Amino acid sequence: MTALRVRTADFEEIALGDRNVLFHVPTTSLFELDGAGRSVLQLLRQGCVPEQLVGALNGRHAPEAVQEALGELAHLGLLAERPAHRVPVPNHGLSTLVVNVTTGCNLACTYCYKEDLQTAATASRLSIEAGQAAVELLLRESGARRRINLTFFGGEPLTNLPVIRAVVDYADRRAAECGKQVDYSMTTNGLMLDDAVIEWLDSHRFGLTVSIDGPVDVHDRNRRTPGGRGSYEALVPKVRRLLDRYRSRPVGARVTVTAGATDVLAIHRHLKDELGFAEVGFAPVTAGLPAGHCMGDGETDTFFEGLKALGRRWLDEARQGRDIGFSNLSQLIRVLHEGASKRVACGAGVSLLAVDTEGQLQLCHRFTGSGLGGFGDVDSGIDHAAVETFIDGAQARTEGECASCWVRHLCAGGCYHEAYARHGDPMHITDHYCELMREWVRFGVGIYLDLMDANPKFLRHSSVSGRTV
Repeated sequence: MTALRVRTADFEEIALGDRNVLFHVPTTSLFELDGAGRSVLQLLRQGCVPEQLVGALNGRHAPEAVQEALGELAHLGLLAERPAHRVPVPNHGLSTLVVNVTTGCNLACTYCYKEDLQTAATASRLSIEAGQAAVELLLRESGARRRINLTFFGGEPLTNLPVIRAVVDYADRRAAECGKQVDYSMTTNGLMLDDAVIEWLDSHRFGLTVSIDGPVDVHDRNRRTPGGRGSYEALVPKVRRLLDRYRSRPVGARVTVTAGATDVLAIHRHLKDELGFAEVGFAPVTAGLPAGHCMGDGETDTFFEGLKALGRRWLDEARQGRDIGFSNLSQLIRVLHEGASKRVACGAGVSLLAVDTEGQLQLCHRFTGSGLGGFGDVDSGIDHAAVETFIDGAQARTEGECASCWVRHLCAGGCYHEAYARHGDPMHITDHYCELMREWVRFGVGIYLDLMDANPKFLRHSSVSGRTV
């Protein structure tokens, strides 16, 4: 008899109180494990052959239960050899083009990662012609997609508002001619918002995210004017005006979490409860910034503990049908609910590319000015060979260094730019918080199952469904 090998890299057993679940790695799906299932898995791991299972578990589990558990594991592909061929990453065309309209900014944030950043007065700016060419590229490369997205980025994109207006007008007209719809989004520091700008953005249903780091003492640590003054006092009245007048879509806050500013609960309370943002998302900085800003291992641990504390508050409110707007967790819960699985870290190169102010195509907005480039330009089009080479390397990363990690189809090695900033290589895995990522997903599984028991309707009527309320 030949021992049946269990594909241990394709599942993870998660104990949650008095229940046990199996996380199926290829599909990121969850299955309840009964006693027979756990016992069968344990013996198979020890090398027991199927013919021996019924006898080995005699007196503990009925033969029918053992055979049923074995059949279910086989159905999930956990008792078969791993396919030798690579499953290709689906390519349905571009869905998003990030248009960097300027390298300039009206702030001088001490932690800015942008390698091409300049003052607003000396900045390189995207021309209207290059912007229109970018629209044509997106329309051409979006294939059968009927809905596409233009994201405007900088520097501070509103310092080049005339070009944004011209590109939006052009995109609306050309998309209608092509039978497509364009959605618009933007990340802004908010300082150039006034009633006229807010009204125009609202009329075009921009998805807006405001970069703001928390209460004044936290925000002003790093988000300063070129003269060195904090920007919180000037920003908050504009934020309040925006949130009071903006009606087309919810407005979110993006927090850059750096060394010395890791109180997640206090930051969220201020931005959500006191200022009124619909959602708050936290982006930890662990690589690539000037000395003194990157969190060390200890602070990174503290940050993740803060995320979990906020996650428990999120769950308490979600049980009652209330969404407190915590995008880090709601995105994870959405992925678990949908069973989404990815073979590369993100959509960069697959469904998303970025355009710099010279019209060159970059992997994403973070790489503008980095020198990585080489993916084509808005006039000659995408260098598909270069993109395919990059994606092949990214997939090999997931299948190689990450092959034994059970969250590999949720993380897929981590952010390319984070790896580039820390190791000088976008194909290096973000191994500095692999274990924290596994623990975060394990935490999310517990939250998800608890919510499924307590209030499953919440998953259809909240930010978890993709609609922020």
